[in-house]
Amino acid sequence: MRRLLSCLLLCLCPLMLFAAEAARPKVGLVLSGGAARGLAHVGVLKALEEQGIHIDAIAGTSMGAVIGGLYASGYKIDELEKLALGIDWKEALSDAPEREDVPFRRKQDDRDFLVKQKLSFRDDGSLGLPLGVIQGQNLALLLESLLAHSSDIRDFDKLPIPFRAVATDIVNGEKVVFRKGHLPQVIRASMSIPAVFAPVEINGQLLVDGGMVDNIPVDVAREMGVDMVIVVDIGTPLRGRKQLNTVFDILNQSITLMTRSNSEVQLASLKPDDILIQPALASYGATDFGRSLDIINAGYRATQVLEKRLAALRQPTDVQLAEARTAEERTPVITAIKIENDSKIGDSVIRYYIRQPVGEPLDLGRLQRDMGTLYGLDYFDQVQYRVVHKGQERTLVISARGKRSGTDYLRLGLNLSDDMRGDSAFNIGASYRINGINQLGAEWLTRVQLGDKQELYSEFYQPLDAGSRYFVAPYINARSQNVEAILDNDPIAEYRLERYGFGLNFGRQIGNSGEIRVGVGEAWGEANVRIGDQNLPSTSFNEGFYDIKYSFDSLDNVYFPHSGEDIALSVRQFEPGLGSDERYRQWEFKLDKALSSGPDTWILGGRYGRTLDTANVVTSSFLLGGARQLSGFREDAISGQNISLMRAVYYRRLTPRSYLPFDFPLYAGASLERGRAWNNDNEFDSGYINAASIFIGFDTPLGPLNFSYGFNDDDQKALYLNLGQTF
Repeated sequence: MRRLLSCLLLCLCPLMLFAAEAARPKVGLVLSGGAARGLAHVGVLKALEEQGIHIDAIAGTSMGAVIGGLYASGYKIDELEKLALGIDWKEALSDAPEREDVPFRRKQDDRDFLVKQKLSFRDDGSLGLPLGVIQGQNLALLLESLLAHSSDIRDFDKLPIPFRAVATDIVNGEKVVFRKGHLPQVIRASMSIPAVFAPVEINGQLLVDGGMVDNIPVDVAREMGVDMVIVVDIGTPLRGRKQLNTVFDILNQSITLMTRSNSEVQLASLKPDDILIQPALASYGATDFGRSLDIINAGYRATQVLEKRLAALRQPTDVQLAEARTAEERTPVITAIKIENDSKIGDSVIRYYIRQPVGEPLDLGRLQRDMGTLYGLDYFDQVQYRVVHKGQERTLVISARGKRSGTDYLRLGLNLSDDMRGDSAFNIGASYRINGINQLGAEWLTRVQLGDKQELYSEFYQPLDAGSRYFVAPYINARSQNVEAILDNDPIAEYRLERYGFGLNFGRQIGNSGEIRVGVGEAWGEANVRIGDQNLPSTSFNEGFYDIKYSFDSLDNVYFPHSGEDIALSVRQFEPGLGSDERYRQWEFKLDKALSSGPDTWILGGRYGRTLDTANVVTSSFLLGGARQLSGFREDAISGQNISLMRAVYYRRLTPRSYLPFDFPLYAGASLERGRAWNNDNEFDSGYINAASIFIGFDTPLGPLNFSYGFNDDDQKALYLNLGQTF
């Protein structure tokens, strides 16, 4: 009898377990979009886990797809919270790589007063405009790094928690629900706010933010076979009339209207057993990433309030899910590297910048930096990576998509200074750079400047190997500027110096921060009296020289740096054997060092230039004068065969950090300077001059806009307006 009862119990146990399982409803979690407000989803998930709520399926839109996708792929809630609080959202929501990762040659594009923004042109000469303010480069890389462990999972039902993401086909306005695909790419498509982020192309479809058609995808969750849904609505409320003051307010309101209309339809479909969580987020905006902790806590509190109602869904720990979360391979061993490239440059160039060794675990930090360097070459709309799993093979695939808007760039700039005594300097400039002339990445740069200082410079830059470690750069140059002749510390004339020349440089790049060049060149010209004693002699000259130049640039921002150094050393020997009228030597050293603490920054540095032998004063002089170059003097007002300058510049950021691409930080600062200029013939020596300035500056999308007032103990004062180069 006992044996019979035991057999009956063994037979009934599976049925009892099945009945218990059947009694528990399958729970779907619906996470809506809302940009920064979507971080409330982290708090919601934290509270649900504490209450023992098991989620059987997740459907998400936009930021809901980001949080939901990470959670579904195996991220623990403490990992999600750490990510949300630790991510540099300003960097993630931009395209610019860290400046330390940008190739040295691209760093030098910002060295004159040309503005940051550039117009791009296609090969046929047509103007190329981007499809979004943000291409999503850094965001895509961030998602790839966070989801590298799930790259081999193409069926989202096979994730630790089944997952769906919603996007919108911008061509026909239809909803696209992703059940399969490359998870980071799918999430990126789901959060592509139109005009802000460039659309994502997947399977021939051009995709934007899913919030346009289904911001709260309740219907998607039900199609996954769940019995009930927990809906988290973090939608942005409509603004009142008095809050609509700018074009950006109107744009945000328009987007909110579109998302709210489809959200209300989905909310109306909720059943009595469904649970709606609406965190109190009225005081938080879509860009308030700086208030991440408060937003997370708002989601947590809103879920805790529903603890009694959620209690019916409580169940023991899901052992299978816990195992899935601890067994994921976050750093796979890479067995091969493959390049997918449709740009102008060859695969070998791209491969050169990828330092990941084959046969070693994936180094995500180093790979992120390599991606930044590749993107900084200015050949690509996006550079992405993924890990493809096939059996025991782990292939790192680098996907480089060439710029659809063109790779030829035009930049403009201007500067103005006025000494308040009727003497001013005004310059406008432009540069045009043709990229990708051949597969090694040859470039042709032409720069033109008109005004007080005139210049035409054209250089052909030809790398000699993949990665541009070695290069040759022939150039031509024509330049005209004013140089003052000074006797006994008084200007006696102003010469117009014209110089024409050509040369050839051979060089080597040193990582992303340095470059050394060795060159030979020839120049000729004349110097005629423009203002002053017309009886003074005019000068014609010929120059032949060889030189060596070393440059190092590790500044984090060339306009308003907070860390890093800028170093330049040049030595030039003029030789009669190369066509020079005189034999003499010159060298110049420049240094700027940035030090910061919070919003406060110090720039310490200066210049020192020497002419070591007898030479014509007009043609061999260095120039000083201008904002923070002995303030109070107009630009290039002081000339001498030898110069020295020491300076300390202080500035403080006065505005909070913005997480949108439209960031206009305001700085206020001052400088202290001490400098001297003198000639070798002892007929001119300015003595040491002490100078100071105060300034305000805006770091605009076009470049820095600076207003400065300078004065010195030589009784000189000047106002300066600069758009472009600052230091």
